[in-house]
Amino acid sequence: MKTIILVDDEPLMLDLLSLYLSPAGYKCIKMTSAIEAIAYLESRQADLILLDVMMPEMNGWEACQEISKHWDIPIIMLTARAEKPDIVKGLKIGADDYISKPFDEEELMARIEAVLRRNKIENANITFQGLILDMNSFVLQFNKKDIPLTPKEFGMMDLFLNNMNKVFTREHLITSIWGYGVSTEDRTIDSHVRNLREKLRKSGFPADKHLVTVWGFGYKWAGKREI
Repeated sequence: MKTIILVDDEPLMLDLLSLYLSPAGYKCIKMTSAIEAIAYLESRQADLILLDVMMPEMNGWEACQEISKHWDIPIIMLTARAEKPDIVKGLKIGADDYISKPFDEEELMARIEAVLRRNKIENANITFQGLILDMNSFVLQFNKKDIPLTPKEFGMMDLFLNNMNKVFTREHLITSIWGYGVSTEDRTIDSHVRNLREKLRKSGFPADKHLVTVWGFGYKWAGKREI
């Protein structure tokens, strides 16, 4: 289970974020100040920080700089300050992404997933019943034979294998793989899933058993993550 530190001086915002993230399988640690979050990191680990900007004592920009000096942990700035200079400032001082309030739940989830993917441990592989997804070389193999994938297909495999049994809507897949604000039709997702299934089938992998269509919703990868 991934641990996310939520830092915001508004308890209601912390509760809202936890309400969105906990059902998706994230462990949420709620902090009302950046100083409290830094103290937590001195003795414990986390996978990602959602960090508000406008806070008393230590603001989000100061906290981002301080955290980046000592820990290699991805940070997403979550704030009502949506002006371009603020976004640029946040990214320059070490933030991995920037989300403006009020935010869309689906966009928030997609951006968290994207940042976590970009910050995977070096040389990490994901395995599943003979499949090996090499996150370092961006290669998918089945029974030690390469399966040629496009970058978008590789991104889908990464998302599916890291979120077993989770149903992804087409809109979520578009935001996660193509990026927020990109104009892409639902049938583009269907086409990519169809091509991915066909490539898996040709390799001998039982794609229809695992890359499942959830009618009326989207797609999921059925199975259990291997340790």
